[in-house]
Amino acid sequence: MPVRIYEIAKKIGIPSKEVLAKAKELGIANAKVASSTLDKITAEYLEEQIAGKPEPEAPAEEPQAAAEPVIITAPVEEAAPQEAEAAEDSSEETSTEETEPATEEEATEDAEPEAPAEEAEDQAEPAEPAEEEEKDSDLGKKVGFIELGNMPVRPAVRERKKKKDKGKDKQEKKPEKSGTAPEPTTVGGGPRKPKYTAPADGPLIALKPPIIVRDLAEAMKRKPFQLIADLMSLNVFANVNQSIEEPIARDICAKNGFRFRLERRERGAGLVKATTKKKVVLDSEDKEEDLQLRAPVVTIMGHVDHGKTTLLDVIRHSNVTAGEAGGITQHIGAYTINVPHPENPKKLEQITFLDTPGHAAFSAMRARGANVTDIVILVVGADDGVMPQTMEALSHAQAAEVPIIVAVNKIDHPSANPTMARTQLQEKGVVCEEWGGETIFVDVSALKNTNVDKLLEMVLLQAEVLELKANPNRSAVGNVVESAMEAGGPTATLLVRKGTLKVGDIMVCGNYFGKARALIDHEGKRIKEAGPSSAVKVLGLNGVPEAGAEFNIVPNDKEARNICEDRITKERDESVARKRKMTLESLFSRTQADSDKTLKLIIKADTQGSVEAIVDSINKIESDKVQSEVVHSGVGSISESDATLASASDAVILGFHAKIDTGVGEVAKREGVQIKLYAIIYELIEEVKEAMAGLLDPLMKDVVTGQAEVRKIFELSKGGNVAGCAVTSGKLLRGKMRVVRKGDLVYEGISHTLKRFKDEVNEVRSGMECGIRLDGFDDFQEGDIIECYTQEKVAQSL
Repeated sequence: MPVRIYEIAKKIGIPSKEVLAKAKELGIANAKVASSTLDKITAEYLEEQIAGKPEPEAPAEEPQAAAEPVIITAPVEEAAPQEAEAAEDSSEETSTEETEPATEEEATEDAEPEAPAEEAEDQAEPAEPAEEEEKDSDLGKKVGFIELGNMPVRPAVRERKKKKDKGKDKQEKKPEKSGTAPEPTTVGGGPRKPKYTAPADGPLIALKPPIIVRDLAEAMKRKPFQLIADLMSLNVFANVNQSIEEPIARDICAKNGFRFRLERRERGAGLVKATTKKKVVLDSEDKEEDLQLRAPVVTIMGHVDHGKTTLLDVIRHSNVTAGEAGGITQHIGAYTINVPHPENPKKLEQITFLDTPGHAAFSAMRARGANVTDIVILVVGADDGVMPQTMEALSHAQAAEVPIIVAVNKIDHPSANPTMARTQLQEKGVVCEEWGGETIFVDVSALKNTNVDKLLEMVLLQAEVLELKANPNRSAVGNVVESAMEAGGPTATLLVRKGTLKVGDIMVCGNYFGKARALIDHEGKRIKEAGPSSAVKVLGLNGVPEAGAEFNIVPNDKEARNICEDRITKERDESVARKRKMTLESLFSRTQADSDKTLKLIIKADTQGSVEAIVDSINKIESDKVQSEVVHSGVGSISESDATLASASDAVILGFHAKIDTGVGEVAKREGVQIKLYAIIYELIEEVKEAMAGLLDPLMKDVVTGQAEVRKIFELSKGGNVAGCAVTSGKLLRGKMRVVRKGDLVYEGISHTLKRFKDEVNEVRSGMECGIRLDGFDDFQEGDIIECYTQEKVAQSL
């Protein structure tokens, strides 16, 4: 139990200051103030020293006796067992942290023949005068060394003996530090005698340093708290995240029946591991001999209610329209069908159809660089002819550079006029083969299934011309056609471009990944694999990817997770500094090396006459250096579809008396599309001209600011020449200069120094003299002309 200094002073009856002074004299470090606490043993020792205070005064005449008051007053035979008993008592009272030192004292004190003999030899001479002095002096009676039985001073003898022994141990250990390693004083550090022996046939545990408690517990298949309890039995106190020494780990393993081996960690192993991270190759080019013919992917596009879904319904022999709201397609569908070959009816060929809601999905895929469509079927109603959405679909198909097959539908309608549709499309640049063009036209009736077979034959013939090929014997690569969150989790309709997608494949799709738990075809049947140009619904992704996102197959979940995390991080960084789309004010900064400069525009106006006038005016802007291209033009307000098309084509939207639909501004801001509105056609045309001129690279023009004639040449002692000149026109500036000799250019570079008298100057005006040194040129001649010039950017004209 701890005792405070003022309690000791109160017990003895002296001031606390004297107790502190005595404690300081005895070297007790904890005694600093009156409220300082001492352990019970130290407190008893301090009390005995204060009680025997007169003792140190007597040996003032005999310093040697004062230095060591009394070593042993009783015979050696009696002291040894008493000291052993005292050591046993002290070992019981000491804390667990002093267990090992206590056992060492017992071991030294149990050796009766050696320890007393050494003490007797070392202190034989001073011991006799001390005994005589005690007999002659009365101080010994006051201290109580003679009447041991009558006074409770026995603990003092034990404490002083222990204190002196401790001092001896310290003195004996000091020289050992420079030589052999001493016994560890703190548990868990330094060399240690093994307490347990590992079985020869026990399981082996091999760990690399540092040895963490948690790792060792996992290797031993034990709970961490159980291992901590074993460590406490060895007087080692560590938590699960701390490391322990090898001897401690060896003892713990031996105690539990394991053998332990410490594996050496190679230098730089961590760095090598970090730098040798392999990059997963998501896609690669296929060899020509591995490619095989694949089915074409066809997208059906056209105006609202012109019969797109009905035509597809007839093609795949199922009633899709009945299940749609109001007969309008509400989602993207992908279907694969078998069609007899036109030349060999017994041979079945596959065609994959994509049914799109309007054209948003098509343009969204193109905006993400996913041109998954091989052929576009443009459905035009024979009764209505070319409508605004027909032109919009045509603009999308032409921008994607995809072959077009025109299906003139509803030829069974009373007011059908297929020739009108051909004429209207011819005005837009789509000429049928019958009229000398290159576009295939087929008159069909989806309702009565007229000429549908001929349309499919044309698709197969067009596919043969394109020679579509893919490698089926590789990991699958494709794109997302549609995705949704259903009751069972996220689903995605995927179109396989190359390779074969199998159940169980681990895929990365945009920012999401997962394992293909099931593949479902367009008929709702589960299949085990899907080859090139196949459309299947996949279950197992951890999120809903965007339409047009590419999917790839990776070896394992870890790689898939790392790829997705990298993509998310990259998107977050790019969102901070998103790549800006082309604007009219920044067109001059955009350069395309080795390619024609083209300004792409989307024109929307309130009337058809205004549209035609604007398009004609833009087309009349002639220039051999830059071209203008009207990607799409139409009548009406600016819609989200226009913004998406502008994003995919990197175009600028120009509106003339046109309104902007609700929500288009947010889409344009997100996609980085610029929308400009005008009320005067002249202003619109002028800004288009300025934008086209801004596409051209500026010209660099040299502007001469001054000329000087070399009158005299001065040689420098350190080497080099200085031209003494007189400025004849303009002014000379420090910077770019050139030397002209008799009309020939002999040097072009920069000035090294420009001085007037001995001062450095920045410019010298006409009629003044100066000294000029040029960088890397000393071959001046009298009469040379030195020109100072600057380079300026001059905008090109159309």
